[in-house]
Amino acid sequence: MLQKKNAVFVDGVILNGPIMDSKAGEKFVEEACKIIMEEVIQKANDVTEKVCEWQAPETLKQILDLEMRDTGESHQKLLQLCRDVIQYSVKTGHPRFFNQLYAGIDYYSLVARFITEALNPSVYTYEVSPVFLLVEEAVIKKMVEFIGWEEGDGIFNPGGSVSNMYAMNLARYKFCPEIKEKGLSGLPRLVLFTSEECHYSMKKAASFLGIGTENVYFLKTDERGKMIPEELEKQVQRARKEGSAPFLVCATAGTTVLGAFDPLDKIADICEKHGLWLHVDASWGGSALISRKHRKLLHGIHRADSVAWNPHKMLLAGIQCCAFLVKDNSGLLKKCYSAKAAYLFPAGQVLRCQL
Repeated sequence: MLQKKNAVFVDGVILNGPIMDSKAGEKFVEEACKIIMEEVIQKANDVTEKVCEWQAPETLKQILDLEMRDTGESHQKLLQLCRDVIQYSVKTGHPRFFNQLYAGIDYYSLVARFITEALNPSVYTYEVSPVFLLVEEAVIKKMVEFIGWEEGDGIFNPGGSVSNMYAMNLARYKFCPEIKEKGLSGLPRLVLFTSEECHYSMKKAASFLGIGTENVYFLKTDERGKMIPEELEKQVQRARKEGSAPFLVCATAGTTVLGAFDPLDKIADICEKHGLWLHVDASWGGSALISRKHRKLLHGIHRADSVAWNPHKMLLAGIQCCAFLVKDNSGLLKKCYSAKAAYLFPAGQVLRCQL
């Protein structure tokens, strides 16, 4: 596996090694790709195949032999492990896979994922990732258009939960910009509003950001799981009477359990009346914007200040593919999140950085 004949030693330390046997590595990749092609891709739509060859956890541990040893394994054993991993995994591309929120296989998206995995890019400056940075900008621009904004900004995140937390933090920054440098001390009791059918990430975000879970007002929903706008108005007034400072409303477009779409236009009216940031968690339902028939479910989303949208849920992009989109195009996102990492931008270079 390793070649040391050309290694350079200094004080007993190999400076240019150990060197991987590239020919053996290429052969391994070729054989592994053949297994993936035969066992995953070619069987993806075969209804006679099992969705999953289920085993109990202790049994599966024995089958896979997951012990982390100090020595390496042969190529043949690693290839057998590839087969075992595929055999005992859930086939999310199977026609009869009906688990949470996503399913199916898109061959073109899959090839794109192969390329990104092979290139292993870090998409933070044009210098290190010119192609993918431009791709990111183009995709965000198109998503902004589908929402109905004339302009906007955005960033891709590792999950809709992170997008929702970004929204909460950005809304708080807009409400009190000094928090970025001075922290939480001296702030009033900040409160936010969302429906009782919202995603659990709203509660988690309030905890992570120091807002506190007790400062999340969970609003009643109707029989179909939609937020009741009159309840929102009532609770905003109640919070203000209690001396709290409302700053954010999170509506949901496609709730996790019932698939409900909150009445965005009516919610937006209340947000405008009280000067509240409106975030729409459209992580699941956002892709309905692309449908001429179903985009009416998100009527009024163009009035939102920010939107979370996960193309991996209905657009067959690979997991994770989650966008956080902002109507503001004045640099608010950058002001809130930029750490001004000077080492990313050497003197004389003009590069773009997301964070």
